[in-house]
Amino acid sequence: MPATKPHTAEAARSVEAERIRPLARAFASARALSREELIGAPVRWPRPSRLHAPLEAPSPKMAAGMRALGLRTVGELLEHLPSDSREARTVAALRAGEQATVAVQVRRITARAVRRRGMRPLVEAAVFDASGAMRATFFNQPWLVERYPAGTRLLLHGKADGRGGFGVSHHALAADAQVDPRGGPGESDAVAHYPAADGVSSTELLTLVQRARPGLSDVTEVLPAAMRVREGLPDRSSALAAMHFPRTPQDLETGRRRLAFEELLLTQLLFLRRSATRRARTGAHVLDEEPALSGRWLREGLPFALTGDQRTAIAAIERDLRAPAPMHRLLMGEVGSGKTVVALYAMLRAVEHGHQAALMAPTETLAEQHFATVQRLLGAEPLAVALLSGSTPVRRRRDILARLASGELRLIVGTHALIEPDVCFRGLAVAVIDEQHRFGVRQRAALGDREPAHPPHALHMTATPIPRTLALARYGEMERSTLRELPRGRQAIQTRLLAGETERARAYQELRGELQAGRQAYVVCPLIEEVPAAGEAGEPGGPAAELGLRAATAELRRLSEGELKGYELALLHGGMRPREKQQAMAAFASGSADVLVATTVIEVGIDVPTRRSC
Repeated sequence: MPATKPHTAEAARSVEAERIRPLARAFASARALSREELIGAPVRWPRPSRLHAPLEAPSPKMAAGMRALGLRTVGELLEHLPSDSREARTVAALRAGEQATVAVQVRRITARAVRRRGMRPLVEAAVFDASGAMRATFFNQPWLVERYPAGTRLLLHGKADGRGGFGVSHHALAADAQVDPRGGPGESDAVAHYPAADGVSSTELLTLVQRARPGLSDVTEVLPAAMRVREGLPDRSSALAAMHFPRTPQDLETGRRRLAFEELLLTQLLFLRRSATRRARTGAHVLDEEPALSGRWLREGLPFALTGDQRTAIAAIERDLRAPAPMHRLLMGEVGSGKTVVALYAMLRAVEHGHQAALMAPTETLAEQHFATVQRLLGAEPLAVALLSGSTPVRRRRDILARLASGELRLIVGTHALIEPDVCFRGLAVAVIDEQHRFGVRQRAALGDREPAHPPHALHMTATPIPRTLALARYGEMERSTLRELPRGRQAIQTRLLAGETERARAYQELRGELQAGRQAYVVCPLIEEVPAAGEAGEPGGPAAELGLRAATAELRRLSEGELKGYELALLHGGMRPREKQQAMAAFASGSADVLVATTVIEVGIDVPTRRSC
């Protein structure tokens, strides 16, 4: 019988193990590591639980400052990233007048009285590093004589006077690693500068971070190695070390880029996950019947033709309403681009399926405007629409709530009053939220939480999306439709920035020309009334006046006696009673008022075709 390998099960397993065992190779090399190299290699065993260890502050005031910064554990301290870096110097390299940080050791320290009344003794310390010695001066802190005896290692930040003196603005005990026996401040030419708070300075935070440095080995990695290699990113522990203890100016940027990449990636993944969860969510009313009421309204009820963007937005909304997952769409467009028409189509789709629809606006003025617009757009359609706001009379409010709860009332327009606890819907299928950035996150969600089993389709409208809204749309949290075309007859909006009294006078001159041509104008102010300066009750001015902020009430008086004398002016702001606001809007809409002086309560506009703004 020929010689062969043993045919035992144990031998077979041994051969198989040798065949599949991967070789350990040197970094960036095909060379296999020897047994001795493997045994001698450093092993890192992160223990993330150690990052939860509480921080110890040397004084109650410093502890309060750290709490104000949200720093309670070692991990939170290591995540408190520097906002900038300061130049680190040796004593010999200090230049007169420059702000710098030095790591030194105290040779002797004394306090001497100051002749100026009210000042505490001056503390002077002879300090040194391997490159030289200097005199450090501390102001109004006589207790430092006891705190920093000879031999204490310090981290000082301040300004050199060029004569061997150094005025200290911030100081802290230095860890041994921060004092280089060769004369440098350690292993870096830059010192991290941290956001600080009352009771804890940037220098003290640097000292705490230095002591917590061993905790960097317990930081866990969240990015796959293949991704880090592909993007040229360091591991998370190294990125934090580069931020806190930069060896070169490029270290800060390298660390920042790695941490920023991780933050943006995790944010995008969160949005995508939420979007996928929302799409998988079912229970919304499926509005898939052929458009009867809404179709007839589009064909016969509108006195104008839809723009191409409006048709595109309506088609996208139609697809959303036919799905069991609730719609979550953002409709963007300039004032006058026709967002209300698109929203009303979605609301009519709910009504013709036997459900309800609501439109919520952030102010009573806007809600009243929408209410009037919806009534006008519906024309001869026999649909009841109600308005619900904080100023709705008690009896009328009670009737509206009863009709909503029974399902008799299918269309409603309102303010925050729509999300009050006593408001109940019978079958809310479409919720439209106008100027959605004016509502809080929970307020917007409250309208959709009335029936958790049947969440409504949500359409958010805005002319001025805030960055958070754009981010939600960008990362897929919300679908997006944009109305760029203006309806026929609408003119493009022109915006100019004028500064200074000369240009202001020229603007009012142009405005008078428009008024003479039969047009109207807005004058919008940021304040309702002028705020007196502190200690000067009754005298207008203060910080608002210094910033050039004008109040609507004062501007009305000034304009009626100045630039716009002889014209009819009306006043509108959020502090007026509902009846007064309605009268002002009616006067402007009818043309009896030439100019409406208002606050940003009218930022969404009033339907007046002859209006101009200033």
